[in-house]
Amino acid sequence: MSLTNFDAENAPNYEDMEKQFAVKAVQHMTVYWSILEKLPGSKLRLTRLDDQIYEHFKKDFPEFDPAEPIEEDKMKSKEGKERWRNFSMTYEKGDNKIEDFNFGTMLRKSPKTEYGEKETIFAVRMQFYAIEIARNRAGLNDWVFETAQKEKK
Repeated sequence: MSLTNFDAENAPNYEDMEKQFAVKAVQHMTVYWSILEKLPGSKLRLTRLDDQIYEHFKKDFPEFDPAEPIEEDKMKSKEGKERWRNFSMTYEKGDNKIEDFNFGTMLRKSPKTEYGEKETIFAVRMQFYAIEIARNRAGLNDWVFETAQKEKK
């Protein structure tokens, strides 16, 4: 099969491939949570372009409140997908390139909860970066570190 005429909308699902994507998404989620337990989110940098991603996100999504739960239906609506696609494609290549910018990952619906089946949605990496950078800048993930420190004692 040639990639030039590959149709993602009509491509068959390959169970092994889906499992590999799921494993990668869970690894990413686990590593991120582990980092938040060791370092306050407000002191964390997720990429070399955090400042640029944050400013771009605020400009393209001025209505986004990092303290509020994500409205998954709005995010995954036709309009939402288009807005996010336009945002994400900025990081596909060149000086702005973010490795694996469009890989699937897990994203908490709310900064007030841990990862869990009902508290987590599937998102692309750039959605994760934009939203988690905004949450970290607002200090909304610092509770994870504080809770982990209390549990150590």
